[in-house]
Amino acid sequence: MSHTPHELAEEFPDKVELMSQLKQSDAHFARLADEYHEINRTVHRAEANIEPMEDLAEGELRKKRAALKDEIWAILSKA
Repeated sequence: MSHTPHELAEEFPDKVELMSQLKQSDAHFARLADEYHEINRTVHRAEANIEPMEDLAEGELRKKRAALKDEIWAILSKA
């Protein structure tokens, strides 16, 4: 397991400005980004044993994080 947080700015470094603009102008994108951030932090805290959780629950959150990242990328790539 990686203990590195997967922040959106690190995942899409060339899209940081676009993400900032979309967070302000697109409510759907802002909600996706907020949800990604919340799930990402939860996964990171579980990985670092700050707030451990069962492997199955952590795996489900990882899947949800990946799906959100895919949806965010789809929006970024069309903008």
